[in-house]
Amino acid sequence: MTIKNEKLRFYRWMAHQSRQEHIMYLALWGLLFAAPVLSLYLRALNNESLTFQWSEVIMVWQHFTVYLLLFLIHNFIIAPLLVYGNKRLLYGSLFVTMIAGFMIYQCNGNPANMAHKPKMEKMDDVRPPFDDGHRPYDDFRPDDEPDGMHEPDGMHKPEDMHKPDHEPTFKPDDKKRRHTPPAIIGEHDIVATLVLFLMLGTNLGIKYYFKHRDDKKKLIRLEKENLEQQLEYLKYQINPHFFMNTLNNIHALVDIDAEKAKSTILELSKMMRFVLYEGDKKGVPLTREFDFIRNYVTLMRLRYTDKVKITVDLPTQAPDRQIPPLMLITFIENAFKHGISYQHESFIDVKVGIEDTKLRFTCRNSKADKPNQEKGGVGLTNVKQRLNLLYDNNFTLNIQDEPDIYNVELLIPLT
Repeated sequence: MTIKNEKLRFYRWMAHQSRQEHIMYLALWGLLFAAPVLSLYLRALNNESLTFQWSEVIMVWQHFTVYLLLFLIHNFIIAPLLVYGNKRLLYGSLFVTMIAGFMIYQCNGNPANMAHKPKMEKMDDVRPPFDDGHRPYDDFRPDDEPDGMHEPDGMHKPEDMHKPDHEPTFKPDDKKRRHTPPAIIGEHDIVATLVLFLMLGTNLGIKYYFKHRDDKKKLIRLEKENLEQQLEYLKYQINPHFFMNTLNNIHALVDIDAEKAKSTILELSKMMRFVLYEGDKKGVPLTREFDFIRNYVTLMRLRYTDKVKITVDLPTQAPDRQIPPLMLITFIENAFKHGISYQHESFIDVKVGIEDTKLRFTCRNSKADKPNQEKGGVGLTNVKQRLNLLYDNNFTLNIQDEPDIYNVELLIPLT
């Protein structure tokens, strides 16, 4: 089940990729791969001594291909984890791993780069000639001549007469330079890593830009949809037959149990107040939504006998989070409308749980032989559309329509 969900998330991320974004990437990489061909062609055209050789172009393309592969991995697999999944730790780990792998390849595995690195030489191979602790020409210095004594101008020292015609070409600076081991990371490696880092950063910025643009469009669309559906929420979110039946039940209770009739009227007024004053808001506290569900189920119990088993499990203490109003009641209303049988025993089981920053809602009900065909209420199609507008793809809705049982499971994030 987990693997299946991960695949679904991956495909959703893939669907998020904008067509314009893909066209832009294709154009940029096309220009990049065409640049060496055009450059070499112009050089050969302006200089007759140069010839156009595809081997040089292919060598450059091989270097570009490494960047292209890393770009594709980052664009389609790693970047969506941060942009669409908000998984910062996982993205950072994979990003650092990719940069480290590229540096290792660049320093050790890239044949073109290895040609620029000097080889380590043995200490004995770089030792200058006659380096045995003293100069060979010191034997010709007179014993009584102190060190540092200079001959008059025009006269030569004895050792000058015995110097060879060709002196060794070894320079003192060569010893220090050759004794230094070559650097593991060269300037070429650092530049290549910086280029990769900037390329992936640019890719991430472009992806955020397109996501922000899409979110802005969806927000405008959502506001428009809310304006169009606001009146329908007020009119049809709660089935008009529900109010009619509830009022009839209250009328019957007035003569039988006046106190219960008063409490029922109070509960009905709370529901109406919630629908009128909270139904058009973007979010309401969880406690308010849970109270509304309890009042609704309490009033619905008046219509049915003990043959209908109604179970409601709502958290007694809810975190300080919000949920879109009247989101869950649609599923509960459909359960009462299509799951109650007056001839056979029926059941409705509603449960809400809080899991970290997400809400899990389940509603199971039996299926009536002849479901109620009365109209009214917002259907599942509109509810799914509202979920898509509010949460994009960051929600899970599973509906299992079995022969005898209808099961709905909804998982949404809390704000």
